[in-house]
Amino acid sequence: MNRVNKVADILGIIPARYASSRFPGKPLVKIKGKPMIQWVYERASAHFSHLVVATDDRQIMEGVSRFGGRVFMTSSQHRSGTERCMEALHLFEKQQNRQFSHVVNIQGDEPLIRKEQLKELTDCFEDPVVDIATLIQPMQHGDEITDPNIVKVVVDQQYRALYFSRAVIPCPGNGKRGQGPSGHTYFRHVGIYGYRSDVLKRIVTLPPSPLETMESLEQLRWMEHGFRIQTRITGYSSRGVDTPEDLERIRSQF
Repeated sequence: MNRVNKVADILGIIPARYASSRFPGKPLVKIKGKPMIQWVYERASAHFSHLVVATDDRQIMEGVSRFGGRVFMTSSQHRSGTERCMEALHLFEKQQNRQFSHVVNIQGDEPLIRKEQLKELTDCFEDPVVDIATLIQPMQHGDEITDPNIVKVVVDQQYRALYFSRAVIPCPGNGKRGQGPSGHTYFRHVGIYGYRSDVLKRIVTLPPSPLETMESLEQLRWMEHGFRIQTRITGYSSRGVDTPEDLERIRSQF
């Protein structure tokens, strides 16, 4: 397999749903006069030569079309953004009559995403053995370590993921949550994924796994079926919008 050294070989996909249990319609909420999905699209297009939004909602499709973005309508039956990415990859390859070696799944609720982060992620694929790649970031505050809404990850010496959890991992032997050995660094997961296209086609066919069901973390399904996830530390902070309160915090940073 050849090394990936051109962003032109990679398709960026932004899955975007209107229905959200915690924040319905959030891709279209306005930040400084633009819908949130437009901020994500414009920032991601600074890195990707080929970029699409994949949605199951007519309002989002029309909103993306209004600002000139490329968008595909996908099935409303998908259980995850990963499955939506797979359909968008198929539609775009068919439309363009070409194939992409890799896909990057960009969260549609991260309007502060930076092109530098996306480069950090795609650079992982310079190693041809990498199946899946994602970003991690050191946690700066103790309350982050114990927050179940922040996904934690532990890695091996080559920064391949060993496990993801909403719980404190690693858990100190003394049982004191979040108080690890002196100098230990805890990592939070930054939810951007890159996949080799052939790997993406395989993981969407996998059945749900026990660890995934327990933790409500899809990446554990891939790991339980033997796929390795390469991580890279990012020096850039970006947070998603899950609630209206998150939106107000994000707005203050523009």
